[in-house]
Amino acid sequence: MVAVINTGSSVRSIFNYNENKVEDGKAELIGDGNYPLEAYEIPKEMRLKMLLKQLELNSNVKRGSVHISLNFDSSENNLPKEKLMEIAKTYMEKIGFGSQPYLVYQHHDAGHPHIHIVSVKVKSDGKRIDMQNIGRNQSETARKEIEKIFDLTPAQSSEKEKTINIKPVKTGVVEYGAVETKKAIANVLNTVIPNYKYTTVGELNAVLNLYNVTAVQGGKDSRMFRHKGLAYQVLNNKKQPIGIPIKASSFYLKPTLKNLEIKFTSNKLLRSPHLKRTKNAVDLAFIQNKIKSLSDLDKILIQDGIKTAERRNEDGLLYGLTYVDHKTKCVFNGSVLGKSYAASGIEERCGLKRFTASRKSVGESTENQFDNIPQYSSFITGSELEKIIDSVLQPEFTSDYIPSQLKRKKKNRRKGQTDY
Repeated sequence: MVAVINTGSSVRSIFNYNENKVEDGKAELIGDGNYPLEAYEIPKEMRLKMLLKQLELNSNVKRGSVHISLNFDSSENNLPKEKLMEIAKTYMEKIGFGSQPYLVYQHHDAGHPHIHIVSVKVKSDGKRIDMQNIGRNQSETARKEIEKIFDLTPAQSSEKEKTINIKPVKTGVVEYGAVETKKAIANVLNTVIPNYKYTTVGELNAVLNLYNVTAVQGGKDSRMFRHKGLAYQVLNNKKQPIGIPIKASSFYLKPTLKNLEIKFTSNKLLRSPHLKRTKNAVDLAFIQNKIKSLSDLDKILIQDGIKTAERRNEDGLLYGLTYVDHKTKCVFNGSVLGKSYAASGIEERCGLKRFTASRKSVGESTENQFDNIPQYSSFITGSELEKIIDSVLQPEFTSDYIPSQLKRKKKNRRKGQTDY
């Protein structure tokens, strides 16, 4: 079982999201917690009003809505409603929401069985429920206990099966025009954003791009970039954006830059224990194999569940490298791991030329001087290159030398005396 917890500023929106699914025949209301009557016996408006009334008990709580999804293994698609309600009740009690009003919906529009729980984090006495680190602490403990109590497939076993063929998400690669664009993008976002640990938009894109989706911030001079906007767009097979970008705020998950930045901070801590695994995998690949290219490295790392994502400029030159570890769900920019794991460092370890001195005609004497620059077969850093060029182009006489005749003699001045 995998639990995903989201909070928001509008309980009405998550309520309507689930109720609309019910009206479309894609979900059903299967129960409730702490409502005076059975939820399905209460009119829709009254079900929502109970949640809103409890939220009003504490006007200081700005993000009071709670939306939880409990996801089960695909082999558990015949769980009876009674058992699903027992699981929901047990889970809510274990994370400290046992006394809260909540509604439980069973959804039927995904490839795996799952339920959604809608609640609020304001208690009946007006106090706020602290949800900081609830996913890592209470929820994770509850998940493991519930798997044993109800004999469910452990999340760890499911993860191992998924990494055999390096398919971390069940959604297919998005193809523009093949399915409803927004829905296709949402399927990828709903799987990647809550589960992977990334600390920048670039690292997030390293995962999203695997499924032909990209996060778009706009150019640095654009209004979108200045106002910290974010949109998502489909990529074609050449990884080029196609179609119209869709605003992040229009997706149910609300994967806006503001919300992502909150995850960036927590993800830095969550991925730290797994940093060494990625470094060791890269080092071991070079020790045990004769690697001559990035393609060679990618083929070896992918066997251990790690995918490399290259960033190249218009001329095809590599300027960035990111590692996506599908086993730990961690994403690392190469420079975070260390200089030898960044794009330039990896090319050096592969024995690739990083720079070849130009022999453009810039004057007879200058061309001859460049002939003295050694042609390194291994990588030359920018700073090393500058030193080489500076030494070659250094003039014979420097400005430090001035004939004694031209030196201006110093005047002996008394204190307070000036030239004026």
